[in-house]
Amino acid sequence: MELTTAAALPPRETAPGLARYKLAGRVIKDQPHGGTPDEWVVIAEVHRAARLAASLLTRCRDDKPGQDDGQEPLLFGRFSFDSRHRAFCDWIDSPAGQRLGLAPIPGPPPTPRALRRTLAIELAYRPGGILAAKLHLKHISVATTEGYASRPGGAQARLLAEVSEHEQQRNLDLTLQAFRDYQQGVHPSGPGARELLDFFTAVDAQLPATATASPAVLGSDREVLNLLSKRARTLHLAAANYCWFADPAKALCLRLAGTPDADKPLAGLCDSARCPQATHHPCHRDVWADHAASTTAFLGALGPARRAEKTRLQHEHARSLRVLQQIDSAATTKD
Repeated sequence: MELTTAAALPPRETAPGLARYKLAGRVIKDQPHGGTPDEWVVIAEVHRAARLAASLLTRCRDDKPGQDDGQEPLLFGRFSFDSRHRAFCDWIDSPAGQRLGLAPIPGPPPTPRALRRTLAIELAYRPGGILAAKLHLKHISVATTEGYASRPGGAQARLLAEVSEHEQQRNLDLTLQAFRDYQQGVHPSGPGARELLDFFTAVDAQLPATATASPAVLGSDREVLNLLSKRARTLHLAAANYCWFADPAKALCLRLAGTPDADKPLAGLCDSARCPQATHHPCHRDVWADHAASTTAFLGALGPARRAEKTRLQHEHARSLRVLQQIDSAATTKD
């Protein structure tokens, strides 16, 4: 409601082919009278919609002279979401919408609260989601954001249960995909690959036995998921590997941090090339390839006086190439 026609800031190019889009507005809660200027990072579609709305509003004001009061007009101002959504659906169902080939919007109308809750779930689903939600949802205190994910009771507990359910289902799907790759001869690599392959071999050996003992049970995905579920609960995702956190005593990150009794791995200290519970899969190849390319570029830019830095980068580059070779070798399907 605080956005004006000048809310859509010019896109800022952060890298070749990449741009950052922002909307300028005001934070009202717990702020002095009139609010405090602030900015939101948004996706390109939101930025384009704000620019279009500002263009339409400016055109309407130009057709009605005498409305200029020296201030930027509000882009939307106070409005009823229900009436706007109803009018939008009616326009889609009208001949104009049908002429454009727009399909009717199914289901009951959404609400701003439901949309905000969905956004909170998506943010909390990701690593570092608490801080990201605090910044994007403009919460006054991080304690408010923590309520979305950890405070017991009420909507917060339901959100935590939903996030946990999403994570477990994601881990189960990833474990099943890794098992199907194993059955096709596409194996993982890394220090923890041998232990994971032994587990997959044991699961694969149980499927025929189960089907023989009970002819009514088929070797479907559900049966495989039941066998993989315990292992899937130990899966934690890192940027360039899978961490099968089955034994905290073996976790290299916990040993480096001096916290061997922790119940979760420390992704910031992960060294998947040495951790005995880390595995590399074909989906991680692009990350290691990008790291090898970036270290190559840095090595070429270093001067002869930067010997210590050059030695460190050479070791990192060699490690990336070694991991890439292991991924390619293990992922080669054998008849």
